[in-house]
Amino acid sequence: MSPTNHSTQTGIVYLVGSGPGALDLLTVRAARLIGEADAVVHDHLIADGVLDLVRSDAQIICVGKKASNHTVPQDELNLLLVRLAREGKKVVRLKGGDPFIFGRGGEEIETLFEFGIPFEVVPGVTAAAGCAAYAGIPLTHRDHAQTVTFATGHLKDGSVDLDWEALARLNQTVVFYMGIGGISEICRQMVAYGLPSTHPAAVVQNGSTERQRVVIADLETLPAKVAAAGITSPALIIVGTVVRLHEKLAWYAPEPALR
Repeated sequence: MSPTNHSTQTGIVYLVGSGPGALDLLTVRAARLIGEADAVVHDHLIADGVLDLVRSDAQIICVGKKASNHTVPQDELNLLLVRLAREGKKVVRLKGGDPFIFGRGGEEIETLFEFGIPFEVVPGVTAAAGCAAYAGIPLTHRDHAQTVTFATGHLKDGSVDLDWEALARLNQTVVFYMGIGGISEICRQMVAYGLPSTHPAAVVQNGSTERQRVVIADLETLPAKVAAAGITSPALIIVGTVVRLHEKLAWYAPEPALR
């Protein structure tokens, strides 16, 4: 929706993706809007240092969103955005990665639409693309994967009940967001539905930042290695033979990969 369509009494909400973690992976448009905002509403998983771009007189509101610990319930957050815009503010709703890939961005702008609040969406580098790139793991490769699938490892009801038959296929890469808590079940189901236990798998924690850690394993050994390394969220699980390319293609290594 164009900002020219709203009245002078009503503000606008920009749904902005901050990328996977590194500040310089922000888009130019995202950085400009953050600097112009009257209010910034952000999650925990935003790019390092991004709040330093906010004006000193702007309102900054943290709405949380860590696994099983939502500082502000989603419904209340949606209405917060409505209230701030009705106060005539230019609001940046800042999210990690891309707001339309497991970021609940669609839910938030549905509410804005229902209340007649103008909005725009500013895409960001999604965590799968950013973390895989910094781990030296191509998501697609002609010799390994002709398709790539993004899946959530944590459903709305807390279960890990996915279309395992579709996910457990050769010649594809599967990236699980928010899956560390269910990593044992994810690996078990991928094997139960047909992938060999030796199928390559990896976890990338804090991808693209100086705190990045990479664990390289297979479906059988990945859960134990992740536990032994003390890996916690934010982290992505990558399953596919493209993981084997990490050894040759890893170009960013603040810490050596754990094997």
